[in-house]
Amino acid sequence: MNQIISWLEQYGLAAVFLNIGLEQLGLPIPAYPVLILTGALSFNGQYSAGGLLFTAVFACLIADSIWYWAGHRYGSRVLKTLCRISLSPDSCVRQTESIFTRWGVKSLVLAKFIPGFASLATALAGRTGVPFGRFLLFDAIGAALYSGVGLAIGMVFHDAVADVLAIFEQMGRIGLMVLLAAFALFLAHKWWQRQRFYRQLRMARISPEELVKLTQAKQPTVILDVRTELARAGGGIIPGALLWSDPDRKMATLDLPHDVAVVVYCACPNDASAAQVARRLMAAGFRNVRPLHGGIDAWEAAGLALEYPAYPAQPA
Repeated sequence: MNQIISWLEQYGLAAVFLNIGLEQLGLPIPAYPVLILTGALSFNGQYSAGGLLFTAVFACLIADSIWYWAGHRYGSRVLKTLCRISLSPDSCVRQTESIFTRWGVKSLVLAKFIPGFASLATALAGRTGVPFGRFLLFDAIGAALYSGVGLAIGMVFHDAVADVLAIFEQMGRIGLMVLLAAFALFLAHKWWQRQRFYRQLRMARISPEELVKLTQAKQPTVILDVRTELARAGGGIIPGALLWSDPDRKMATLDLPHDVAVVVYCACPNDASAAQVARRLMAAGFRNVRPLHGGIDAWEAAGLALEYPAYPAQPA
């Protein structure tokens, strides 16, 4: 444990750069412990606070630029990949799109304070064609704010940090085991949250082919597209689908018989948004509700036709 503390005292700038960079690339490695520690060391004169801040911001900009260009090059596929490798629930795609639609690139100023938002928001900035210079400006402001808060906490509470370090130095290897156990518990908690989210999504689904047969049989069927406007932009919809970009507000406006077949689809990993809306419809009394397995991507992969409405279709 003493050796680790000694390394941090000697190579704090490198530790900040590596830790921040890996966190912003999407790895579940909290950056604030290192920022707080090095902030306390800077108060004692071992580091320049300005140097630490510059290093942290530089690391953020490198990692975020990678996601920006990935989003610019690969579009929605990058968002889905991020959600698959992330320990955050898959609904983060929809939440990120909703926030970004409302606030645009300015949302990057606070993006790093919102769990599961930062990497997705930077990729989304690239996907939506935000000019790179404008992206760098707001991302740098957000990175400086995020890193500055962590360093400031360490500087303000430097005495408490010193006391904690002294305790860990006395504990030796046991202190290292405590830190490793805390990190393992953090990962386990994130994994448990994700598994709990998966359990909430378990329900019967309908395939694109089954949906086609259902509509051809002329059975009363309502198809709901619950993608955000941003996710839907420039693409088509399943013929006859009603556009529900904001299910929270429109839930009460769905004036339909509760025995009608309702199919809900989205464009997110594990059909997360569709399954959540389907569960809420079932709770509201609709008896025949199913998410479309694979969403709009599965529909297109099956070679089925899309509709390109000139104006949004709204539920009655």
